[in-house]
Formats: sequence, structure tokens, C-alpha cells
Amino acid sequence: MPQTLQAGYTLACEAAAPFDAAVFADLGPAAPEDLLRAADCLLELGAENFLFETFSELNALDRIAAYIKEKRPGAFILTSFAAGPDGVTRHGLHAGTLLQQAADCAAIDAVGLNCVSGPSHLLRLVKGLQRLPQLLAVMPNAGYPAIVRGRTVYEGTPGYFAGRMAEIAAAGARIMGGCCGTTPEFIRKTRAALEKAQPHPAAACRICPGAPEAAPARKGGRNRLAERLSAGERVIAVELDPPADADVSRFLQGARQLVRAGADTVTIADCPIARPRVDSCMLAAKLHRELGIDPIPHMTCRDRNINATRALLLGLSVEGVRNVLAVTGDPVPTAERDEVKSVFSFHSAILTGYIRGLGEENIVAPFQVFAALNVNAANFDAEMKKAQRKRAAGAAGFLTQPVMSERAFANLERAHRELPDMKILGGVIPIVSERNALFMNNEVAGIEIPEPVVRQYRGLGRERAEALAVELSIGFARRMEPYTAGWYFMTPFQRVSLIERILAGLRGGHDAAGG
Repeated sequence: MPQTLQAGYTLACEAAAPFDAAVFADLGPAAPEDLLRAADCLLELGAENFLFETFSELNALDRIAAYIKEKRPGAFILTSFAAGPDGVTRHGLHAGTLLQQAADCAAIDAVGLNCVSGPSHLLRLVKGLQRLPQLLAVMPNAGYPAIVRGRTVYEGTPGYFAGRMAEIAAAGARIMGGCCGTTPEFIRKTRAALEKAQPHPAAACRICPGAPEAAPARKGGRNRLAERLSAGERVIAVELDPPADADVSRFLQGARQLVRAGADTVTIADCPIARPRVDSCMLAAKLHRELGIDPIPHMTCRDRNINATRALLLGLSVEGVRNVLAVTGDPVPTAERDEVKSVFSFHSAILTGYIRGLGEENIVAPFQVFAALNVNAANFDAEMKKAQRKRAAGAAGFLTQPVMSERAFANLERAHRELPDMKILGGVIPIVSERNALFMNNEVAGIEIPEPVVRQYRGLGRERAEALAVELSIGFARRMEPYTAGWYFMTPFQRVSLIERILAGLRGGHDAAGG
């Protein structure tokens, strides 16, 4: 038994005894196995009350709570989550969703919010909950920290804190407390304020079991791409890279050609290879307005913090764009890292959950979120674990890397089998020359071109190489058809006419390979 844990719990019990106060075993974020070990130690010491505080996700808390209840059926368990002023945890999950998930766990007695935010922001979060848990705990910080003479201090005052806590109680919270920066004076004033306050008449209504408030109407706007996929129709997505300057005329013309050729959607890379280009989301909004299609802008985790990401999603919602591809993003080239800094507030699975959560909270219109699937991964078991996490976070489907090798086809079939509810768009990239194939094989992550394919391009001029590209691309697309809900074509070097020929071939157009 860890001596520090034993000493801390013993001191707490001695301090509480004269006041007949309850003692809580307080456990913060840690690996599930560490939490279970700590719980065993505390149970052996006689702990009856457990507080799991400052968590950013449910993780294994339901399993740990059930374990504690099995060992001590009379234990009281409170799980508390840390959300920022926008109601989102550092894992990109929304407080309302987490509270409801925890409240639905039979072994958890109460749920709550603590840390990160001050009392006014937690008051706003509580008022914004569509369904208030029956036992809600709220333990804010004493405002927000500031650096004074080299020390971190909280400048909130006990009186202000107590006033906001009375409002939080009126909004329906039943367990009150303080987190970082609060002192005994904060708690004394809060108790006095609560004793004076009258229960808010609406609070009881909001916490009636089995009678949750109806959610407000969702923000509207059709998503025709999602409708087609849901109906089981086969879709064609074509990636078109945005320009590196402000002239988008060629891009728009290419998009028009692709739509006329049969593309259902255009996907737009987000500064590929970490090089600045026209913003993918702004181009998506322009395509939606001018072409009337439902595009898929890529959204990386590399270039935006959570504030910028939220602002961008709000803008997409306003513009009627309802699809995004959440990707981690290519790393910044080594030579540029002194000037260009990556910003990773979260990875692609967390970004997926964050986008889904905004829709569930009715902050934006619901998005159909796609994720990337690398069927060329050397360790496809690990890739499938990532895919399952993305699926659990809310991904509706996957866009794969190009499928050319036998291993890639086998992995695609496996993904189809193990992710039956996911809409998979199989990746196809036309190879335009031997040099192009060698470059992609050696310098582009996630692409594998078999040597027999590379050999077919040796000595070919542009015309014959493009004819071969059309023939191979159609063959790859047809072969993956049983395992996919559609295709994801990547346009090489802006050669839109090449994609047009491939789409014509897939439709059964005459003389597609010969032009």
C-alpha cells in the first residue's frame, strides 16, 4: 500500500472526525490500471466515498465505478469532468454529452464539473444543459489565474464566487464546492449565500427523472451526399488541390468539369504537405454556393487551435457545408520548422468527436465526418484500432489511401468486414509516369505502388502513360467495388481531363482509354 496514499487518507479522516464530515477519496486522471490499484488501496483503508475529478473523457470510469461497487456496494461515487468556457474538454468532448454518459452508468451516483472554468462560465454551461443530471456537482475555479510578481494567483473574490454559486444552485446543481484558487473563505461565503437563496422554481422541473427537456430544433440544411450514401447509392468523390495563389479560376473550372463528368462531390486538401494554399473550407463554401454540390473540405489538426477550429466549423455551418474530412495533417517540413509551428490541440479522432459534439449540442448543423484509412499501413492491426477509435468518435465513413497492391486490397476487404456500418470510399490515384510512381513510392507517406505497376510505365510518353493510367485506374476501381460505398479519386497535377476519362470508362463510355 503506498505510504503517501495511506498517510493522506488517514490525515483527512482525522481532520473530518470532529465535524462528522464525509471524507472522499479523490482520484485524478490516470491510466485505468493505476486507478484500480489506488481504489484497492483506498477500499482497504475503509473509503466509502470516491471522487474522480478533472477528467476529460469517460475512459474506463464506468468499469472502475462498477468494480468499487462490487467490492463495497454502499460506496458513493462522483465523477467530475473539466471543461473550458466553451463546454469542451481537452479531449474535444462536450460536457453535456459526458455528463449524460456518466449519469447513465448504474454504478455512478453523481456527476459534475470542476476546474478549468470559473463560476460564471460553469453557470452558463449548467443553464445550457438540455438534460440536467439528477445529482449534479459543480466545483469551479476561483476565476482565472494571473501571474503577479512571478507567482500564479487567482484574483476572484469570495463574495463574487458565492453569488455565482447561488445562481448555479438555482439552475439545478445539488453538490457545490470549489477547485483551484478557492480557500475556506470562499466556501464559508458560498454556504451563507446558499442558505439565503431560494430554490429556483424551474430547477425541479429540469431534473425530473424520465422527463428530459426536448432538444431545440436542429439547424437545418440538406446534406445530399449523406442522403445518397444512406440510401445505398454509389458515390464518386474527386480530390482537387487548391491553388497556391488567389487565382481560383482554374480550380473552379476543374470542379465544374468534374461535376459534369459525374463526380458527386469534390474533396479539397487542407494545405497539403504543410504548404500554404487557399483555405479548403472557404473554397468548399464557394463550391457549395456556385456549383450547388456538397463538397468535403479536409480539416487538419496541424494548423489551428480549438478556438480557430470551432470558428471555422461555425462558418461552414452558416455556409451550408455539411461534410468534412478530419485528418491529422502532414508534418511541417524540417527546413521550415523555425518559422512555421504546428498546432495540435487534438488528433483526428478527437477532432471527429469534437465536430460530432458541436452538432449534438445544436451549436452547428450536424456534419457528416469522414476520416482517413491507410490500407497500405505496414501494421494494419494498429491502423484498424485507430479506425475503431474514429468510428467510436462519430466518423460516418473513411476515405482510403490509394489501393493498388495485393496487401492493400486484402486490408480493404478486412476493413469492409470489420467496419460494416462504415461508408468506405476506396482511394484511386492515376499514375502518370514512371518518375511519378517512383516519387510517390519513395517520398509520399501512405502510398504503395507495386513494382509490376511501376515497370509498365517505363519508356512511355505522356499520351501512352495516360492511357495506361486510365486502364489501371478503372481496373483498381472495379476490383474494390464489392468492398466500398464509392470511390475517392485523387487528381494528379490538376489533370482534370484524365479523371474525366476514368469516370467515362466507369460509366461504360466508348473509347475511354484511348481518349
